[in-house]
Amino acid sequence: MSDLIDVRREAESLLRQLLDDSWSFAFDNAKRRAGACDYLRKRITLSRYLAARYDAETNRQTILHEIAHAIAGAAAGHGADWKRIAGSLGYTGGVTHRGETATELAPWVGVCPAGHVAYRHRKATRATSCARCAPTFDPRHLITWRRREITAETRRAALTPR
Repeated sequence: MSDLIDVRREAESLLRQLLDDSWSFAFDNAKRRAGACDYLRKRITLSRYLAARYDAETNRQTILHEIAHAIAGAAAGHGADWKRIAGSLGYTGGVTHRGETATELAPWVGVCPAGHVAYRHRKATRATSCARCAPTFDPRHLITWRRREITAETRRAALTPR
């Protein structure tokens, strides 16, 4: 839903307004988190895959969220100082995004005996049961995982606004 050129333009504009010149912006390849604040490199990043599917306001809120981290500092986390700063910037969201993730890019697809589907971006290292069927591990609800091939075309399609 968003053109990445427009997202970059908005992000760079907000960084110029709210942070000093030592901070930069980039896209990253995250599939599950919308944004990140890299304190060491002084860089705000957004997931290229999620930014492409989110609308302009959702992307703006993600950028403001990460800028609030940059201003508050690494030790602030999502605590009171961060919340105060985020609010003063116009951020209206919570501490984590609740939007969709790039499940079409997850190479691991699992199915439980009841047919619920789960996605993973990394191979499961231990037996996993379905969270929808049982809140804690239950071997009766084991997920069977299979690996699927993620092609360059799949990645390109994930960047195409819907």
